[in-house]
Amino acid sequence: MTSNVDSATQTTVRTRLTGHTRWRRLAVAMVPTLLASAALCTAMARGALAASFGVSPNSFTVSGESFQIGASTLAGRGFVQFGVLDRGAHASYPEALSGIRSADLYDLCQSVVQDVPVLGPVTLRLTSGSGGEPAHADRLVADSHDLQGDAVFHNINIGQDAATVQGVPGVHGEPGGFGEQADTVRIDDLRQQTRSVSAATFRLPGLHLSVQVGDHSCFLTPGHEGHHTRGDRRE
Repeated sequence: MTSNVDSATQTTVRTRLTGHTRWRRLAVAMVPTLLASAALCTAMARGALAASFGVSPNSFTVSGESFQIGASTLAGRGFVQFGVLDRGAHASYPEALSGIRSADLYDLCQSVVQDVPVLGPVTLRLTSGSGGEPAHADRLVADSHDLQGDAVFHNINIGQDAATVQGVPGVHGEPGGFGEQADTVRIDDLRQQTRSVSAATFRLPGLHLSVQVGDHSCFLTPGHEGHHTRGDRRE
C-alpha cells in the first residue's frame, strides 16, 4: 500500500506493534529508539526484503550482542524505515532500520546482560528522562529485530521505494527495497531489541549508569527473568 498524501490532507495510522512471539502486556525504554510497523515486519517475514537489504548506515562493526531499549513514550518528527544488514566481525544480521530526525524518549531504559566467568550474568543498565524532561536524540538510527508498542503515525507512506525516503537526511535504503516514511511517530510502551543505535546528538537528563551482578533487564522477554516495572525504569 503506497499513498501520496496531499499537503492539505493528513492521514493517521494507528497500529499495535507486536514481536514474533505473543506476550502478555507488560506494565518499560534506550536510546533509541526505534520502531517497526506491522506492514514492514510482515514483508520481512515473507522474504520480500531478502534481495533488497543494504548495509546499515550505522557504519561501525557490531558486536552481535542484542540489547534492550524501552521507553514509556517515544515521540518523533521525521520517520523512515527499511531493511538493512548489520555487519559483525564473523556474521551479518538482518534488521529493520528505524530512523527519526528528532526524537524525545520518556523513561528511557537500555540494558544488556552478559555472562561473566565465575560471576554469572552481569547487567549494564542505563536510565534517563524520568524526571519530567525526556531524553532527546537528533538523527537517531536504530537497527532492531523485535519491537512492541502502541504506535501512531501521521502522513505515512508504506511500501515506498527505500531509496526515496526523505524523513531523515542521509538515511535511505537500496533502490527497489521496501520502505516507509511518516511525518511524525509516537510509540507508547516501547519495547525494543536491537543490535546497534547511533545518533548525531543524544541528550540524557538524569543519566544513571549501573553495572550489577544478576539479570536486571529493562523488561521481561519470553524465557527471560528481568525487571520490568515502571519503578525499575526510573531507578
